[in-house]
Amino acid sequence: MKEQAHFWRHPAVPGTDLLKARYVTHRFTRHVHDGYAIGLIVGGVEEFDYRGTLHRAGAGEVVLVNPESVHTGQAGTPDGWSYRMLYPSIEALAGIAAELGVRYATPHFPRQVVRDEEVALLLGRAHQAAERGDALAASTLSRTLFARLVTRHATPRPAAVLPAEGRRAVREALDLLHGSLVDPPTLDDLADAVGARPFALLRAFKAETGLPPHAYLTSLRVRRARHLLRSGVRPAQVAAEVGFTDQAHLNRHFKRIVGVPPAAYQRAAGTYKTGGSAIS
Repeated sequence: MKEQAHFWRHPAVPGTDLLKARYVTHRFTRHVHDGYAIGLIVGGVEEFDYRGTLHRAGAGEVVLVNPESVHTGQAGTPDGWSYRMLYPSIEALAGIAAELGVRYATPHFPRQVVRDEEVALLLGRAHQAAERGDALAASTLSRTLFARLVTRHATPRPAAVLPAEGRRAVREALDLLHGSLVDPPTLDDLADAVGARPFALLRAFKAETGLPPHAYLTSLRVRRARHLLRSGVRPAQVAAEVGFTDQAHLNRHFKRIVGVPPAAYQRAAGTYKTGGSAIS
């Protein structure tokens, strides 16, 4: 019943993180990733809400989460679940799509749980090679995996549903939040800055991102914290630089979104060539 996780950087594919974990009571809060989340369920069942729809993924199934898509994650059975995850950047998959000559620039996965035995086997082998630190095998298998996913399971990105004015207001609001992690505006101030009414902006923001502004800000803070931790900044200083009240505040939100505590994430980021470090 013990929970364990390893988190590390891919030894050969830039901008790609990896996670190997078993969770029982841990719950991922509603959050987004700036890249993709692609995983193989090794045992048990994971249950997750994805943009308002509940999904269940069992052993042998592949989970596909698109960038900037709100989702959660928790055990679907009392015994929890174990999985191997890859987190490639948008650029990594877009580059594969371009090399393959597909007609769309950014791949989109319309199904969040797929059963594809060949892809599952390939994902497991790629992940294990990265865990061993075998750069040549890991890069070859990972890129082959991404190509297989793009050709078999990806489609063009769906068209935006918000009116142009709503998208403009949200885009400007996002820019303001990115630049004010430590001292963010109130909803009224944010709406005033982008020329919208507060409730109208709130509705448009949730429709576009899946999260209200305050929850999206937390996700942004954790995203920035990851970059600072990788560069060697101490967790206590990271907490202050991204706008959390203290290190405990950072720890709580970081683990709910990333799955491991900040200090463990930082240790793994420094030792990814040897497969990361155990976390429990």
